Order: sequence, then C-alpha cells, then structure tokens
Amino acid sequence: MIYLDNAATTKTAPEVVQAMLPYFTECYGNPSSVYDFAGKSKEAVTTAREQIAKVIGAKKEEIYFTAGGSEADNWALKAAFEFFKGKGNHIITTKIEHHAILHTCEYLEKRGARITYLDVDENGVVKLDELEKAITPETILISVMFANNEIGTIQPIKEIGLIAREHGILFHTDAVQAFGQVPINVDEMNIDMLSSSGHKINGPKGIGFLYIRKGVKIRSFVHGGAQERKRRAGTENVPGIVGYGVAAARALNTMKERTAREIELRDYMIERIMKEIPYVKLNGDSVKRLPNNVNVSFHFIEGESLLLMLDSFGICASSGSACTSGSLDPSHVLLAIGLPHEIAHGSLRLTLSEETTKEEIDFTVDKLRDIVQNLRNMSPLYEDFIKKQK
Repeated sequence: MIYLDNAATTKTAPEVVQAMLPYFTECYGNPSSVYDFAGKSKEAVTTAREQIAKVIGAKKEEIYFTAGGSEADNWALKAAFEFFKGKGNHIITTKIEHHAILHTCEYLEKRGARITYLDVDENGVVKLDELEKAITPETILISVMFANNEIGTIQPIKEIGLIAREHGILFHTDAVQAFGQVPINVDEMNIDMLSSSGHKINGPKGIGFLYIRKGVKIRSFVHGGAQERKRRAGTENVPGIVGYGVAAARALNTMKERTAREIELRDYMIERIMKEIPYVKLNGDSVKRLPNNVNVSFHFIEGESLLLMLDSFGICASSGSACTSGSLDPSHVLLAIGLPHEIAHGSLRLTLSEETTKEEIDFTVDKLRDIVQNLRNMSPLYEDFIKKQK
C-alpha cells in the first residue's frame, strides 16, 4: 500500500502508542480525583499541555482539550457569538473553510448571526483589503483557516490577525492542517483562538484542543463538571492527551528536517505530473502551501473513477476533504477559486508523510499517467476536444 492521504489522517507514531499504553491499564486514575494514584494522570495531562503549548508559543493554561478539531471550531464560533451578541452579531469567515466552520456558521445564521463569507483569489488566498472592508461596528469575530485542507494554501495569518487586533475584534484560526507542519506563534501572529486535532500529526484520533488567549472571555461549550478550568466538562481522555503531547513534541522537534524533505518530494511530484500529463491544473499557491500537499485537476475525467483505479494499485488518495468524501458535489474550495464544475470534478489530492519515498512518488505518477490516459480514451468529451484540436 502507498498511503498518500495524510491530510485525512496519519498513522499513529510508535512512540506515541507506547506513551499512551500505561494510561489504559496502569495509570488509569481520574485526573480530577484527590488521591496520589490519580495524581499521576493529572501530572501527565499537565505535561502534555506544556508540550502542545510550546509548539505555538502559548502558555499551558491557554490550552483546552477537546474531542477534536471540529469541536474546537464549534466552541470558538458558538461561544464567541453567545458571549458577544450584546455587542454585535457579525462574523467574518471565508468560502473555503472546513465544513466544521461553514456548517457552524449556517447554524449561527439561524440564530441571528450575520455572516460574511469572503472570496479568495485563484490560489485560495484571502484578499486583505476585502477583509478590512467587510468589518463593521457589529463585527465580533474573524475566523480564517491557517492552511486549507484541500489545496494546501497558507493564509497571511499574521496580517489578518493584525487587522483584527487593530479593530478590537477576536481572531480565530482553524489550524488543524498547519499545526506541527509550519511554524506558528500565537503572539507574533495576533491569534486569539486556535483549533487543532491530534490525528493529523501522527497522534491519536478523538483528541484536539482549542487555544484561548488569556483574557478572552468566551463561555464553556460542554457543561457538567469543572474540568479544563471549568471551561470544558467531561473526564479527560488521558491516554489521548498523553499521545497528543508526545506527537506535538515529536512534530516540533522534526519539523525543519521533515518538512524540507516533504517539500522536495512534493515539488518533484508536481513537476512530474505537470510535465508528463497534459491538460492538468495545479490547485493552490505554488509556494505558500503546506509542505506535503499536492492538489491537481485533470480535464475530461471524473475524480471518483481516478480514485478507484488508483486504489486498485494500492494507492490511497482523495479528491478533497475526508469529511465530504461521500458527496458527489464538486469541492466548494475548488469552486471558490474559480474552477468550473467539470474541472473541479476531476480533482485529486495527494498528501505526503515523513515515510513517503521517491520510489512511491514515481510509482504513483507512472500509474496516474496511465490511468488518466485510459479514462480520457473512454471520454466522449475528450474525443471531441482532440478532434477540434486537429
């Protein structure tokens, strides 16, 4: 198997699994209990909080554990809207956000929120002048993802944060794809809230966090006990938290060397695809993109057929977000950057890992070239196009 869908999820690293195991069977105490045995679990949670905070330059007290990135996104938007609705009801986001943001915005619109969905340019980048123009006296929150999960484009987060800060508006970023992949400093980038998820960085599934800057007054999202400093009730997922902490420390320690290698392989793959397969378009910014992301659209073919044929060769890929893989609609991200439906339908996302080899890249591109040609040979649209070219 060649696994090239690391934006969907990653393999849990062996050292992460080893770190988690004792907290299932040996150190299984509830961190909220007062006896010494439970103290081991509490100490482990504190250590993980410190490990995660270090990755983004935050204080450990600003990290609040959740069940994943979607919960963190929901918490940031819903709690901010509820807390600040006396001041205003306007939220600014973009048309290319993850559905955890977009569907939450739809929910809030039904409850009186006014949402501005910003356009992006052909590379998927937010236009800063349009962001500033969209701000009104009722604007209470700006939420823009750090890096897009489909096309890999990295946003000008520092500049967006500065605009929000100058206008006294909260700034949230969904950093699920960026955390551990690119350098992040919440102070330098003027970030007030940040979402992340453990399983994107070789950590376990079912664990995430929301960074909330000290002084930001938003309410609890899950009510019940006093866990997470009374902001997120529920007994802590200690094994998951421990695994997330180890994965975060691991990602930080290997980031420079790992991402340099991923960029080299990514660019090599893009170069081969663009040179060897005609009528193909690279989606997303060619430079300001995630180190491991390749997203291309092939004219005259359907992405679903492409994925099935790649799978027959043991190659795991995606046509977009794993959360919408069952949908027959073209990607909302690709439509937002201006691709017509027929080209957006022929999209392919390939996301690398630290274990991806050049041999795997070559095998994949070789098979991809043949598959695309075979699919086009069966396409009446392609046949008509070639006749017109002649």
